[in-house]
Amino acid sequence: MEPGHRLIEANIAERFGVSRVPVREALSQLQSEGFVELVRYRGATVSGASRADALELMQVRRGLEVLSAQLAAQRHGGDVADALSAIVDRARQARSTDAMNAVPPLVFEFHELVATASGNRQLAEMLDRALRRVSWVFDRHLEARADAEWDDHAAIAHAILNGSPVQAGYLMSEHIAKDELLIRELHAG
Repeated sequence: MEPGHRLIEANIAERFGVSRVPVREALSQLQSEGFVELVRYRGATVSGASRADALELMQVRRGLEVLSAQLAAQRHGGDVADALSAIVDRARQARSTDAMNAVPPLVFEFHELVATASGNRQLAEMLDRALRRVSWVFDRHLEARADAEWDDHAAIAHAILNGSPVQAGYLMSEHIAKDELLIRELHAG
């Protein structure tokens, strides 16, 4: 749904065959996660990330992602080292076959694996919330960054698996900086 789309509780309840109470609770949860705006006496609408909101989110994401990559490199990928290597191969295969619909879940999975590899559960949970918001903003603009993104991911995975925390953190920071630049360009017009 596009930003600003009105979400009518009664319609949603009818569509899913539930009462309005769980719909109201779901909308409240979505509001707390930033996906929905609730305005008293007007109801719920799909949120539209402002340029400032999107940039602030990217700054938070950068800090979390850099720390995650550094900790993951200290552990050489930990228990998910093989999965981290495999996902880069799967993404290359998806790119070579132009399977663009397979790319967004792989992007999300890559970043989840890096967070898991960090060994820090609290960090992984915070990053999960940030990544869900970020992926919501970016899924519409995937083709603008798909090729360079997996080159970045391959380099980050290599640094993590080789146990290079400084390099992994730097590469992740540069990777997120490209997304920040894309946010600025998308919201400039």
